[in-house]
Amino acid sequence: MKQVALKDPSEILHKIEIIEKEVMNLKLSVLKKLTPSAKKIVSLKGIIKGVDISEEDIEQAKKSLYGKVEI
Repeated sequence: MKQVALKDPSEILHKIEIIEKEVMNLKLSVLKKLTPSAKKIVSLKGIIKGVDISEEDIEQAKKSLYGKVEI
């Protein structure tokens, strides 16, 4: 590694900050490769195909979910 003579402490701190950012980016890229890929997304499209949902059904569902809360 090439060593450069730095004159004042603020330059040293700046270089350290740059190195810290590079290390963090390296850690993140390694973690992304190590973590398992996302689970397969299951589409719910068509799951209620042919089912008619009325306003009464919606109101009944709201009451069962939010019975004690006014909405």
